[in-house]
Amino acid sequence: MAIQYTYHPDHLKNSEPIYTSVSSLKRGEMVFNIGPQHPSTHGVLRLEVVTDGEIVKEVIPHIGYLHRCFEKHAESMPFNQTIPYVDRMDYMSAMNSEHAYAMGVERMLGITDQIPKRVEYIRVLVAELNRIASHFVAIGTYGLDIGAFTPFLWLMRDREHILRLLEWTCGARMLYNYIWIGGLYYDLPLQFEERCAEFSAYLKPKLEHLETLLITNKIFIERTAKVGVLPLDLAVNYGVTGPMLRGSGLKYDLRRVDGYSVYPELDFDIPIGTGAMGTVGDCWDRTYVRMQECRESLKIIDQCLTMLSSELKRDKDFNPRALVPKKIRPKAGDYYVRAENPKGELGFFFRTDGRSDIPVRCKARGCSFVNLSVLPEISKGVMISDLIAIVGSLDLVLGEVDR
Repeated sequence: MAIQYTYHPDHLKNSEPIYTSVSSLKRGEMVFNIGPQHPSTHGVLRLEVVTDGEIVKEVIPHIGYLHRCFEKHAESMPFNQTIPYVDRMDYMSAMNSEHAYAMGVERMLGITDQIPKRVEYIRVLVAELNRIASHFVAIGTYGLDIGAFTPFLWLMRDREHILRLLEWTCGARMLYNYIWIGGLYYDLPLQFEERCAEFSAYLKPKLEHLETLLITNKIFIERTAKVGVLPLDLAVNYGVTGPMLRGSGLKYDLRRVDGYSVYPELDFDIPIGTGAMGTVGDCWDRTYVRMQECRESLKIIDQCLTMLSSELKRDKDFNPRALVPKKIRPKAGDYYVRAENPKGELGFFFRTDGRSDIPVRCKARGCSFVNLSVLPEISKGVMISDLIAIVGSLDLVLGEVDR
């Protein structure tokens, strides 16, 4: 059943900035900066905060310190040479970003249905490994933001196993250039499936330990429950996606909604926030959804390994570059493709003229950029310490904000 949401201006009735200059401050109010050097801003994000004592009255995010210039790079070189720049947007989930970009160009070329099944399953396998690694950074650094040090060490230890597996596939630790337009850089290394299955079996009990140590910890619940509540209709109106949207109670995941790649063939659930410890859409719900998604990603990984070890066994004649085009020259037109990244919907818009292998326009819809836009709305009236908890719950990577 389709769900329709109506925009309610009442949500924004208090959105007009209360602070325009120092002279407009009321008695007792103060302006100060959090970031861009502050660790809790998760990158070069500067928050201009207006406070009345310990109460946050207004938050004005300032971006533009990274100068990544992804879109202009993409408009100055051929499609296939842009993939290393895609890696550097959300550098915590480069495989997922490459997957989205490659699918976009393949759709323009009309070769989506020709991609070999083994290639598609390998793409999903490495993307889900990268999804877990991204969520581990989100959860670990979030615990660090609000005073929990041990979970960060545990999650970085387990994330390192994933990075070593992904480095084994292509030689790069974080910025992979592995998923190519039309195929892959290499097939999986010998015995990769066996080692990946061992890691999956190792990680499942570790997630149980994580839930006990951090997610259901009394102190963590008190710091995150009923804090930074994002109502569902407000999230929809702002275009929020990913775990933030699902944390607000909507079961919306592009892997199911759009059914791209081989996801329709796989069995996995879409976790959502239920307000189990506080209010639906609070910081605790968003963190809980990310942890549950790690479990679902392990289910997907196990199914991919089963397929790659049975029906889609490696073959000495298999060439993962067989469909990689020598020259990419799509028909003239406008194209948009999107995928479910760990942080939300990553989309690429292309405009082509039919004559060149360089796009006339390449626009990236960064999920961190859109998710950041709701911060001023959910931060009004909170304590300064709660503002740190709210920023951490957004799981921002500034590489796809200042792009």
